[in-house]
Formats: sequence, C-alpha cells, structure tokens
Amino acid sequence: MDNLSPAERSETMARVHSKNSRPEMTVRRLTHTMGYRYRLHRKELPGKPDLVFPSRRKVIFVHGCFWHGHDCRRGARTPKTNRDYWQAKIGRNKARDEKSRTSLSAAQWDVLTIWECEIKEPSVLKRRITRFLNRAAISPG
Repeated sequence: MDNLSPAERSETMARVHSKNSRPEMTVRRLTHTMGYRYRLHRKELPGKPDLVFPSRRKVIFVHGCFWHGHDCRRGARTPKTNRDYWQAKIGRNKARDEKSRTSLSAAQWDVLTIWECEIKEPSVLKRRITRFLNRAAISPG
C-alpha cells in the first residue's frame, strides 16, 4: 500500500467491511457444519457480536488481527505512513472491544474472540469453539 495515491488508498479502504469478512465467513461456515445455529450481528448487544447463540447466552467475535491490534505478527505491524492516525485508531478499536466485552459479561453473556490468524488451523479452532459452546454458561449474580 506504500505506493498508492490517496484516491487508490481510499478505494482500497472502502472495500474493507466490518461484517461478512472472509475470516467471519470461515468461522460461520465451520460453526454451522458443526451443527450449531446462531444469529448474526444482534444490534441490541454491545459490540454487535458476529455470532450470537441466544439460548446459550454466548457470543463470538471474529477480529481481524491488524484492525483490532492482536499481538501476532500481522497485528503488531504499524503502517509506515500516517502512524499516529493508525495507532490512535487501533487503540480506539481495542478500547471499544474491551468495553463491549465487559458490558456483555456484566449482562451474563459468555464471550469468545477468534482472531484472524487462528482460522488457519481448522481442527484447533473447531475444538476451541466446541469447548466454548458446550461449557456451562455464566451463572447469574
């Protein structure tokens, strides 16, 4: 992206979506083939989780490593241009994620975050999702 004009960069950024991303679709397909059914992007829940399992009171967020500041190689990189902007933006994303997670936990929802880099190992991801969804829910107060 270093040699892009402002117009080209804007066009590239416009193609980045918050819903139905490739990592999210991968997790959705995997979860569905495992036999779990879910709702998508419930607006009434903090952070609009990607997958919502209402009867289990569980939600899954699928986060892009770069956009949400994961500590993996991809998430730890900082763009060479406009560094201050990107560091602030990713910082705000992380703060918003934490606030959503805290609010959901306070409302007795279990939260699982799946990072983009974790979808490369489907068998590991499958075990993680199964453990999360089959574990007893948070007990009220």
